[in-house]
Parts: sequence; C-alpha cells; structure tokens
Amino acid sequence: MIKLEKLNASDIPVLCSITVHDDQVKFVGTAKDFLADKNESTHLHVIKHNDQLIGCFKIDIAYADDYDFCTKGSIGLRTFLIDARQQGRGLGTSAVKALFPYLKENYANYPRLYLTVNCKNPAAYTCYQKAGFHETGEQYLGGAAGPQHIMYWDIQ
Repeated sequence: MIKLEKLNASDIPVLCSITVHDDQVKFVGTAKDFLADKNESTHLHVIKHNDQLIGCFKIDIAYADDYDFCTKGSIGLRTFLIDARQQGRGLGTSAVKALFPYLKENYANYPRLYLTVNCKNPAAYTCYQKAGFHETGEQYLGGAAGPQHIMYWDIQ
C-alpha cells in the first residue's frame, strides 16, 4: 500500500540511502539534492510502500512565480523520484495516483498542480500520463536537461 507523508526528521537517514539510476540524476537530482532544498515555499514529502520509504517529492506552492505556464494560484510538483531498487514494479504510477487524494486533502486551496517532464524521459512521461495527468500540448524550454512536456492535474 502506498502512503504519502510530509518529511519527518526520522525519515532522513533512510531517505539518504535512496538512489536513482545514473541516467535519471539529470532529471530529478539525488536524495541529497532533495534534502538541500531549504526554500519555505517548497514542501518536502516522502513516499512509502508497506511502511518502507521508497521515494520523495516536492510540492512548490510558489511554482507560478517562477513558471509562466503555471496559472496564478496553482502549485508545482518537483523532484518526484522512486528508489532505483523499487522501479519497474508499478510503484511510481501508484504513487502518482496516490497524489490526487493527498493533494485534495492537503492542498485543497490550490486549483491545479503542474509539472514538467523531460522529453528525453519517456518512462516518467508515461507514468504521469497513466496516472491521470493531462498534457498542455506546450513545452517548457528553460530546463537544464532540455525541452520538457508541461502537464497538469486539476485539484479542485
């Protein structure tokens, strides 16, 4: 069973052991990068499967301030990663699907969630699409690793 939670101090040692495949680092960074984000508008969360920490993600409540494609008042999903040892089992798609009720419960005041996914990362794109995200049909061209698809999901 997938469970999403806010990051707690007790999660940090296990989170530090989370890795992604080398070719994924350019898209999501590392767990160490994730923990280094000290921005107050970025909320850190963990993904657990059967009470075992398997991944993490950020909700950026100031996403619209940095990205023109994000409608005012909406939020962004960033640095969504699943431990390399847990990938290929459908847990990423299950975790993305678990985002929807989690967001409705914890971020109900925000109308929409946006994300970008690199065009060179078809596995992540397929995961988001299968889970229920919608494609805007536009691309974000400001990413360090190249063009990205812009996707969204309506919270309200």
